[in-house]
Amino acid sequence: MMAAIAASENGHKVTIFDKNEKLGKKLFITGKGRCNVTNSCNADSFFNGIIRNPKFLYSALSAYDNFAVMDFFEGENVPLKIERGGRVFPESDHSSDIIRALENKLKERKVKIALKTDVKSLTIEDGSVRGFATDRKKYRFDSVILAMGGESYPSTGSTGDWIGMADDLGLEVSKCVPALVPLDVREVKNIYFEDLNGLSLKNVSLSVFWEGKELDSFFGEMIFTHFGISGPIVLECSARYAEEIRLGHVKCEIDLKPALSEVKLDKRMLRDFDEYKNKDIHNALKDLLPSGLIGYVLYESKISPKAKINSITKQERMRLSYTIKHLPFHITKTRGFDEAIITCGGVSVREINPGTMESKKIKNLYLAGEMIDVHGITGGYNLQIAWSTGYLAGRSVQ
Repeated sequence: MMAAIAASENGHKVTIFDKNEKLGKKLFITGKGRCNVTNSCNADSFFNGIIRNPKFLYSALSAYDNFAVMDFFEGENVPLKIERGGRVFPESDHSSDIIRALENKLKERKVKIALKTDVKSLTIEDGSVRGFATDRKKYRFDSVILAMGGESYPSTGSTGDWIGMADDLGLEVSKCVPALVPLDVREVKNIYFEDLNGLSLKNVSLSVFWEGKELDSFFGEMIFTHFGISGPIVLECSARYAEEIRLGHVKCEIDLKPALSEVKLDKRMLRDFDEYKNKDIHNALKDLLPSGLIGYVLYESKISPKAKINSITKQERMRLSYTIKHLPFHITKTRGFDEAIITCGGVSVREINPGTMESKKIKNLYLAGEMIDVHGITGGYNLQIAWSTGYLAGRSVQ
């Protein structure tokens, strides 16, 4: 939609082809239906939020940055608000207002819209795109912009159909894997893991290891599920290390008390143990840990939950302290595309002119959005990538 608006403003006659029954079907569910339009941070901070191939996006974000996006929607009578972390939402909290603004602009620009129309193949003549074939007929056009999404949330139409098309065109495509997605862990087989289901943790640290080497750490909120782990810091981990997770041998450790060193944590436990010296250890930890987590932590520490405080040795206490600071989980895989917010991978940036979004191999063919091998963390960055690359592609059409 943004590409069509930009191309029409550049003097072109434009038609959108969408295989769905309405426009913006995926946009409708973004931000849990509220639509996190963009992020309000400055340029330097914005690029810190781009995980995959940030340098490729310099031109696109310079041509149409987050403030231009905010100006566009407010100019279309959609008041915006800024929330924690610079996240920008419509004041109404309705993604439908964002879609309606785009549709109104398309109507104003006299952009034609063909719904329930699935593009199947491109027509290439003398190294230049000349149109495409749908599931019903062939069309001739001077230029084509592909903005066909990734593979996440396939029910919205993002089914990765373009991958076969890209292969036929000889375009390099990086393997697509789910990202910004919950993670399965091996420990779900542990009987104590059942007590963790639905437990939310705040102000914890998640460290990620691949083949024994620490890659990164994330601080914030997470949640345990029946299959593994989820929540903001887990989603960011999945986005930054989707490839490593796909290859396997990824372990994470949760620091349940990152504000305390192991020495300070031990002193805190000694105070609690003194207060509950006649209790069993499971009850003695209720002031330190959420009740649903105590059984699992004790299991990992190899301490019986019925052990009396006065029987706990210093070695056991040290082991417990270490477990609280390094609670281990082994990641087996990401959840599927139907649960992924974005796709990691796509058409290689080496195939695309970053200043125009035009294919380097096929003249007058432009690409935009999630089908390109670029992505960011949560917080409005990925929608901004869509707006910026779409706008630049539309503006660059000759």
